[in-house]
Amino acid sequence: MKILAIESSCDDSAVAIVDATERRLSIRASRVHSQNVLHAPFGGVVPEIASRSHVEMMTPLVRDTLSDAGATLANIDAFAVTYGPGLVGSLLVGLQTAKALAYAAKKPFIGVHHLEGHIAAITLDRDDPPAPPFLALVASGGHTALYFVRAWGDYETVGQTRDDAAGEAFDKGAKLLGLGYPGGPAIERAAVSGNDAAIALPRALPARDSFDFSFSGLKTALWQHVQKHGVPTGAALADAAASLEAAIVDALVKKTVTAARRKNAPRSVLAGGVAANTRLRALLTRTAAAYAIAVELPPKPLCTDNAAMIAAAAAPRLAAGESSPLDLNAVPTLPLGSR
Repeated sequence: MKILAIESSCDDSAVAIVDATERRLSIRASRVHSQNVLHAPFGGVVPEIASRSHVEMMTPLVRDTLSDAGATLANIDAFAVTYGPGLVGSLLVGLQTAKALAYAAKKPFIGVHHLEGHIAAITLDRDDPPAPPFLALVASGGHTALYFVRAWGDYETVGQTRDDAAGEAFDKGAKLLGLGYPGGPAIERAAVSGNDAAIALPRALPARDSFDFSFSGLKTALWQHVQKHGVPTGAALADAAASLEAAIVDALVKKTVTAARRKNAPRSVLAGGVAANTRLRALLTRTAAAYAIAVELPPKPLCTDNAAMIAAAAAPRLAAGESSPLDLNAVPTLPLGSR
């Protein structure tokens, strides 16, 4: 089965074609158009700008991705698209595109939960993808949550952020430090030569019986430091970036490993844009290994928003004969596991 998938939940326009067999999900072509240059002057995503850019880019991306794969619409067996959660204007562009293509080609289409896509990214281009049960940490600009994956489509929310997401904390921290947007890569680059113990920043909700996250207090603490000492430069900037990165990563790792142990999960899967952070990948792998918990890491390009992950989540449902109605609507807030 050849699946053409579309992802447009936030500020990345993405189209991919994935070949799905019983044994392997192979990426045949994948394109992602980043809007970073459009949103950088504002230090974050502006929804109206994002949706307008999706409108401009979606048709060229579909055309170019088909060309990359040496395919035509007639070769596509099914269509998949993110329908939530996300920015409603952005979601609508991708959703309406997928509906139109499916209708024109007279092929099935299916709506996919954005976070299920992130988790399913671990199954792409692998001969031995990890099978449930496992614990998944999904950390991105809009989401930070722990899910116990009993089976594909069967998810238990173990913990989630009570306020801001980890990626949002990176973005706002980078803005406070004058490092620009997007914040995650900027913080990681600046932190390389820094002392991560230079600034005492809080780790919220440290109790062992809570798997929820909170990053609003961390942002406030960094803001107070900048107000008192000014925007750092040179070595002090590296120290501030390293301290912020450590505070975010430490909280993610501690909660993930503790939750995996509590759920007796044999492995943990890392997903979402923050999963591309080198410190997080290394520390989670090292900490989990001490408790004989395996850690599965998707390639960094598959951590950030992409359409191949949407095809990966759609593949088993399409193979089972599922499809979505053409009146499916975009849903900005959507619990994982919703259909």
